[in-house]
Amino acid sequence: MIAAHQATRRAAPTLEAVASAAGVSRSTVSRVVNGSTQVRPDVVDAVNAAIARLDYVPNRAARSLASRQTMAIALIVPEEAARFFGDPFFAAIVQGITRGLESSDYVLNLQLASRTSTSLKTKKYLLGGNVDGAIVVSHHSDVEFFSELDATIPVVFGGRPFHPEQHSNYFVDVDNAAGAALATEYLLEKGRRRIGTISGPVDMQAAIDRTKGWVSTLAEAGLPTDLIAHGDFTMASGASAMRDLLDRDPNLDAVFVASDLMAMGAISVLRERGISVPDQVSLVGFDDSPAATSTDPQLTTVHQPSTEMGLRMAHNLLALLAGEEVERQSILPTRLVVRDSA
Repeated sequence: MIAAHQATRRAAPTLEAVASAAGVSRSTVSRVVNGSTQVRPDVVDAVNAAIARLDYVPNRAARSLASRQTMAIALIVPEEAARFFGDPFFAAIVQGITRGLESSDYVLNLQLASRTSTSLKTKKYLLGGNVDGAIVVSHHSDVEFFSELDATIPVVFGGRPFHPEQHSNYFVDVDNAAGAALATEYLLEKGRRRIGTISGPVDMQAAIDRTKGWVSTLAEAGLPTDLIAHGDFTMASGASAMRDLLDRDPNLDAVFVASDLMAMGAISVLRERGISVPDQVSLVGFDDSPAATSTDPQLTTVHQPSTEMGLRMAHNLLALLAGEEVERQSILPTRLVVRDSA
């Protein structure tokens, strides 16, 4: 389940190396790493700069010398409550995470954080020694704070974070581009030639990658890639985007939709306009969530193993907390599930 880093690797920087680079004592570095508020801001900045320069990742043994274990893990979701509780993707992820933690003594604490700004309360909670590690799901590009958390506590992301070259983040994901290409190739095989897409939020890496898969497949087939409408992974946004696509091109004959919930919204619009699915317009979704089988017609969709993703996140974080080496990138496969909508 958990693979090791490459056999040849440079020696990890030590707490002493950070202290020397920052021009402070080892105990000062330890206090900064553990989120102490008793260190001057200029000293905190110097230590954090040294940590970033040396790519230092605090280990659990070092932290435990300064503070007791909390035996708590934070699940951080930068989404509003309505979005979190309304999307079956999150339910599957949480199911996998809790299953992965069952055999451990850790408890899971849910933190819903605003997409527009990370609250001071959330930052204080995460940096105040209240949890031993964190799992971040549904990460947006404008919330840089979460990518920087691994300088203080072990963090595993659900989904590839933005700018991975800038941070040594661990993450579990699927090959979103390959999944989208699989869906688009299937529509091409069915003879569809005017294929649009309803993408997810432009500030999420998964949505960007799914759009790339759609674009590259159509480009290889010599077909236009101009029919893109953006949603936010909700049913309402899928309906709005479907109206946009139909208004722009009445000859549209297929749509790859970047989530099942948005596909449900798209089907509702096609029905209200008297357009038959799949006879006139074929649809393929993404997730293979319970929503895929609750539509009429049922959705052809790209299956991503959401529960397995949550399980892998939990196992990888437990391994990090135990001081074990963990593969930074865990990429799980997708597959196409053919139903009635295509």
